[in-house]
Amino acid sequence: MEKIPMTRAGHIALETELKHLKTTERPAIIKAIAEAREHGDLSENAEYHSAKEKQSFIEGRVKELEGAISLADVIDPSKMSGSIKFGAKVTLVDEDTDEEKTYQIVGEYEANIEKGLLNIKSPIARALIGKEEGDSVTVRTPGGERSYEVLKIIYA
Repeated sequence: MEKIPMTRAGHIALETELKHLKTTERPAIIKAIAEAREHGDLSENAEYHSAKEKQSFIEGRVKELEGAISLADVIDPSKMSGSIKFGAKVTLVDEDTDEEKTYQIVGEYEANIEKGLLNIKSPIARALIGKEEGDSVTVRTPGGERSYEVLKIIYA
């Protein structure tokens, strides 16, 4: 199996979510299923079917998290420098609009574009890998091509 790169913060977040699911969500859903069973006929018991569906989701997420954690390759960006690679915080300026944005390139399990966490497999991250400060990069997006200039690279 292929290792999954992630930052220390991403690894901790996955472990926290897994612990929450196992210690809080799982026991609560087991209790909800037991209560729904007490209402009688299960074939037309909406609470029972809803609880079973939620249980299925929780168990699936637990397996997904356990798999990701077992394959995690935790990378410490503070020990890196130079051109853009995994873990870099990159400040870009859109060459058309002069809008500045800062992203950190992270693993797919911790990516969250609203928080500036960019999936390493995304088109913009793939285009940035290996670039230096001052470089210009063109990215093909669903909305067309965008050009950015790399203003700053930080490893923290």
